Amino acid sequence: MRAPVKNFLVISAMGEDRPGLINALSRTIFDCGCSLQDSYVTVFGQECVAMLLVHGNWNTLAKLETQLQHAEEELGVSLIVRRTGPHKVSADAMPYNVEVIAIEQPGIVYQLSGFFTSRNINIEELSTRSYPAPHTGSPMFSLNFTIGIPASFHVALLREEFLDFCDELNLDAVMEPAKP
Repeated sequence: MRAPVKNFLVISAMGEDRPGLINALSRTIFDCGCSLQDSYVTVFGQECVAMLLVHGNWNTLAKLETQLQHAEEELGVSLIVRRTGPHKVSADAMPYNVEVIAIEQPGIVYQLSGFFTSRNINIEELSTRSYPAPHTGSPMFSLNFTIGIPASFHVALLREEFLDFCDELNLDAVMEPAKP
């Protein structure tokens, strides 16, 4: 017997943060016969922001798309909904985690992403956070991302180039293999 084909839907939701918002969205997904595969939810300012990857068969996703149109108004959220396919992981890409901490300054994400983009290395996940330094209160910035390094790259040389690049920008950085 063949396994049913999975179809995917990406849902981007944003609305005023309040208790029950995620419960209502996940209930709508459940009621339509779909399943949540991957998600990221956070609060930016006073807004709850959710990125959801949902899967189901073609009919259940069509039902969900219709229900989400109603949920948008009922819940007071802005939704962007798009059909997609499964994530294609490159067989020859090695996942690495990069962590950078520095005094907050404009352009850190731009400069770091440019370093990897110029080498055709994909950034697969990215998160940043601003916070006050302990004791001094200086504005600090942390950046964490996961990259996919092609197997053809000499990782030790890439790491050395990256750390030298960060030293020039006065950024503290670590680049290490991603833990499964």
